[in-house]
Amino acid sequence: MRIRPLALALVVPLLAAATIGAVSYGVSADASVPTPPAGWTTVWSDDFDGPSGSLPSGNNWIIDTGHGYPGGPGNWGTGEIQNYTNSPSNISLDGAGNLRITPLRDGAGNWTSARIETQRGDFKPPAGGVLAIESRLQMPNVTGDAALGYWPAFWALGSPYRGNYWNWPGIGEFDIMENVNGLNSVWGVLHCGVNPGGPCNETSGLGASRACPGSTCQSGFHTYRFEWDTSVSPNQLRWYVDGQQFHSLSQSQFPADTWTNMTSHAGYFVLLNVAIGGAFPDALNGPTPRASTVPGHPMVVDYVAVTAKGGTTTPPTTPPTTPPTTPPPGGSSAYSTLEAESYAQQAGTGVETTSDTGGGQNLKQLGNGDWALYRGINFGSTAATQFVARVASGAAGGVSGLVEVRLDSRSNAPIGSFAIANTGGWQSWRTVPANMASVTGVHDVYITFTSGQPADFVNLNWFTFGH
Repeated sequence: MRIRPLALALVVPLLAAATIGAVSYGVSADASVPTPPAGWTTVWSDDFDGPSGSLPSGNNWIIDTGHGYPGGPGNWGTGEIQNYTNSPSNISLDGAGNLRITPLRDGAGNWTSARIETQRGDFKPPAGGVLAIESRLQMPNVTGDAALGYWPAFWALGSPYRGNYWNWPGIGEFDIMENVNGLNSVWGVLHCGVNPGGPCNETSGLGASRACPGSTCQSGFHTYRFEWDTSVSPNQLRWYVDGQQFHSLSQSQFPADTWTNMTSHAGYFVLLNVAIGGAFPDALNGPTPRASTVPGHPMVVDYVAVTAKGGTTTPPTTPPTTPPTTPPPGGSSAYSTLEAESYAQQAGTGVETTSDTGGGQNLKQLGNGDWALYRGINFGSTAATQFVARVASGAAGGVSGLVEVRLDSRSNAPIGSFAIANTGGWQSWRTVPANMASVTGVHDVYITFTSGQPADFVNLNWFTFGH
């Protein structure tokens, strides 16, 4: 998504360099993926070797096309104007071990460019270990008025975004390298929680920036690196350029459910793109691009590598697609389909006939502070770790919120939640899974609704739990 309003965009702090915990691979001209240091293991990489003019490997990458994901927000949710293509004129290997993403403008003023994302969407640290996502690249070598509207980026999105496209920013986004308008600056940003507002101050996110060491960001290659460290408590997120740390965030800065939503799913996929125009470049010099903007300056990518250190590797958890059929003895089973309208108590909710498969009723147009109570839900002796709900939303653009599970008291912290925004209409239903803290025994279950704005943001038809 990567939306930046004026407040963040005008702040370009030159932060003091720090190298604690950094791993530097240097800035040589070698086009191959470097061997990771002792203790680190390569999880995945691409050095972009191949014939000049060929597309990047289809085994490694998906080439996104058009002005948005099918069923997702227009202009990729950022206001960028270009049409992404799979044309070698916009994206291709250069035959010297690099990938080039080149924005172009035709005679009618229409812009094209390219965006790719990894086939894999399971990049996360081994339990108790560290994950690093790194690329050595050169930003488009263009500055001043000729660069207005250029927006290159190297970043990662939480895998639950695939196929949903309306659960941002709750599923998490790590912006490892962003730049706009040819400025000699790299931004590192985290997006999380709800939009607008929330613990990540959306739509800005929590970011920092600095000038590139040595040569400018545009005139030379630099190594951009993000580390997700679960070997320390609280966990840490760290951003580096050429081995110098310029941004960090701690797990302790976030509500438990926010951290869980962005870290406990299957993992992240990695993206590279060069956008033209949109919220971030416009915030500094908008509107962009201009007649002075010069097309044809590529972002040149030497390699992308994902490495890990320490911990133990565990397979990603796959949310259940259907609830278990054998309920525990006694009480209402947590593993049956729990109809939303079967609450014992509620506040702020209404009921209407649903058009969803199976018919019946749904709770309608729920907003911040609304809740419903379901008494005596039996989770049995085997811990439930998944929460699945059937939801729909006709909320206006920019409106989103959290569907949360709390046990025994509305004042208790959520044990699980997911973010939701417009799904295409108040009766446009989808099933959304979320991880949650382990639960056994019999509990009163509160489904609560939290948002950073007063507008209603979701309908709820049913929910269930799984192992």
